[in-house]
Amino acid sequence: MQFIVEPKEMQAVGLRLRKMGASPALVPTMGALHSGHLALIQRAREEGAPVIVSVYVNPLQFGPGEDLAAYPRTMEADRQSCEAAGVDVLFAPRTLYAADHSTYVMEEALSSGRCGRSRPGHFRGVATVVAKLLNLTQAAVAVFGWKDAQQLSVVRRVVRDLDFPVRIVPVEIQRDHDGLASSSRNRYLSTEQRTRAVEFPRILEEAARRPDGCGWAAVELSRMPGVRVDYLEEADGRLCGAIWIDGVRLIDNFPCGA
Repeated sequence: MQFIVEPKEMQAVGLRLRKMGASPALVPTMGALHSGHLALIQRAREEGAPVIVSVYVNPLQFGPGEDLAAYPRTMEADRQSCEAAGVDVLFAPRTLYAADHSTYVMEEALSSGRCGRSRPGHFRGVATVVAKLLNLTQAAVAVFGWKDAQQLSVVRRVVRDLDFPVRIVPVEIQRDHDGLASSSRNRYLSTEQRTRAVEFPRILEEAARRPDGCGWAAVELSRMPGVRVDYLEEADGRLCGAIWIDGVRLIDNFPCGA
């Protein structure tokens, strides 16, 4: 596995791969890799192309007071996971932005509402870093999980509107043994908080089958101690939700009618 930290080196490798007729498949991550990421890597390998995994905690998608400094960073473990998963290139830049950078990518329709409402500027950061990663890696395919359903929609729109020659491949949500959607932020949960958190996917799954799903889920979640609902909405054929359990924010979704 090739390990790259310099953006220009990554771009040179990507251009060389494309010149050779390869179609690199990118899995963008912020590290702290878990089973959900490994499922994305496996799907990328099925494309039959060199697999590139990026690990970069993108500061642009964190707002004031969010967990940028505390976000888990496990580079050595991530490197070992990528090697074991058959990744061809691990791209782990120290930074992707010049000190005086002033250019951003903004999607203005799908970014509003849901996480965009409670995290202003988040999707500007997502769109900007994804555009940079696609340019640097020269990816022909990029693999994203359905767990971040709004992110997936925004990325698809950016790729379409800016004519990136990239195919976006979605992968269904991976879940831990107790049903909680795999997430790097699950590490923040205490044992007691996790016991409460597992009710979130159970309620969402049931709500996704019901015609009154959002209202029913709101009532059920309101009965849980220490839980505050951020949003419950249907979008992209899914019932999507975000909640706070004490100080930990969780997102999840299920296909409607499933």
